[in-house]
Amino acid sequence: MSEKDFEKEAVMNSSGFVLLSDYVPGIVQEIRYFSTYNFIGDRIDGYEEPVSILTVEAARRLKEVSNQAAVRGYRLKIFDTYRPACAVCHFILWEIEDLDQRMKPFFYPDLEKQDLFNKGYIARRSSHSRGSTVDLTLLDMSSGKELDMGSPFDFFSEISHPDYRGITEEQYANRIMLQELMVKNGFVPIDCEWWHFTLKDEPYPDTYFDFPLSVRSLKR
Repeated sequence: MSEKDFEKEAVMNSSGFVLLSDYVPGIVQEIRYFSTYNFIGDRIDGYEEPVSILTVEAARRLKEVSNQAAVRGYRLKIFDTYRPACAVCHFILWEIEDLDQRMKPFFYPDLEKQDLFNKGYIARRSSHSRGSTVDLTLLDMSSGKELDMGSPFDFFSEISHPDYRGITEEQYANRIMLQELMVKNGFVPIDCEWWHFTLKDEPYPDTYFDFPLSVRSLKR
């Protein structure tokens, strides 16, 4: 096997990944990139099913987060987990070649497309493709509604920075609660998105996987 073939086999190897719902049965999933309600407006390449897939290590930690949130009366709502590398290529090609900006009013009203990459909202090599990053929020179990975080998921603006204080005290407190739950269980936040966390000791820090997001991709 050539080195190139070996590398291709590695990024298509899903043996270290699991279906998150098998580990955290109570999660709610709204996989935005499987739908057309995202910043591009089309289903994203590689998203073949609306499921959450993570490395075994990240799924185990997220189960602890879920258990601790449940004690407080909350459930986890997942927007994105593992993201195939081809999906990131879709983002990049959209930035370079696609003039369509029909979702701009909903996701990036104050920015140009290029700013989404330059300001760190979208990465040209995404930690999601390494399999231990999750985008999520909290649901109130009594009402079934998302907690008010002051901005929606994937709203690319300063208001979505975790430390932004131009929101209400309740909204800020909700962000802090989510962050504390995640950090306590080994996840690391980023400075521009309140919903984004990566496992600190992720098992594949240098590998960007590209198997399709589907149950069929997993070796069960």
